[in-house]
Amino acid sequence: MVENTLAHPELAAFEVHGMTRASFMLRGALAAGAVYGTTAVGPFVAQALAQTGGGDAEILNFALTLEYLESAFYTMKGKEVGLSGQAKTYAKEFGMEEEQHVAALTGAIKELGAQPVKKPTFVFPGTNEKSFLALASVLENTGVGAYNGAAPSLKSKQLLGVAGSIVQVEARHAAAIDLLVNRSPTPNGGFDLPLTKTQVLAKAGPLIKS
Repeated sequence: MVENTLAHPELAAFEVHGMTRASFMLRGALAAGAVYGTTAVGPFVAQALAQTGGGDAEILNFALTLEYLESAFYTMKGKEVGLSGQAKTYAKEFGMEEEQHVAALTGAIKELGAQPVKKPTFVFPGTNEKSFLALASVLENTGVGAYNGAAPSLKSKQLLGVAGSIVQVEARHAAAIDLLVNRSPTPNGGFDLPLTKTQVLAKAGPLIKS
C-alpha cells in the first residue's frame, strides 16, 4: 500500500471537489503534503504558479480556496466530531478567523476587477477529536507552506502585505494545534526544507483526486 510510506496519510484521504484551477492546485498541494510532509508544499505551489502565470488574482483565488477549506473544516467538521475543552475553543476561534480571511481575500480579488472563485465541496476524514486535531495540525502547516510558496509570486506589495498578515495567523494556528497534540511546532529547526516539483510529483501525482 502506498499510504504506508506517506508522511501524512491524513491528507491522502482528503477530497476536494471542484473544477477550478485553484481547486486543482489545492489538490496537488495536499497530495504533496501527504507524500513528503508540509515542507514540500511551498516549493510545489511556487512552481505551479510560475507555470500558470495567472497573475495576482489567480494567486489570491488559490489562497481563497485554501481558506474555504480551513473555514469549512473548523465550522463544519468541528461540530460533527464532538470536540471538548481547548480543542472546541480553538475550533470556534480559528473557524471565525478563517472566515475573516475568506472575506478579506474575496474583497481583494474584487478590487482587482476579478471574480472570486466559488467554494468547492470538501470531504474531511476523521471521526473523533483525536483524528480531528491530527488533521488540523497537518492542514494548518500545509496552509503555511502554501502561503510561503504563493506569496513571493505576488506583484503587488500591498497584496503581499495582506498575504503576510494572514500567513502569520495561520502559523500561530499551526503552533497552537501542534502543542495541543504534543508535536513540535518547528520539527526542522529554524528553517523549512524545500523539495522540487519533480520530487513531489514523482510520488504525489497518483494521489491527486480528479
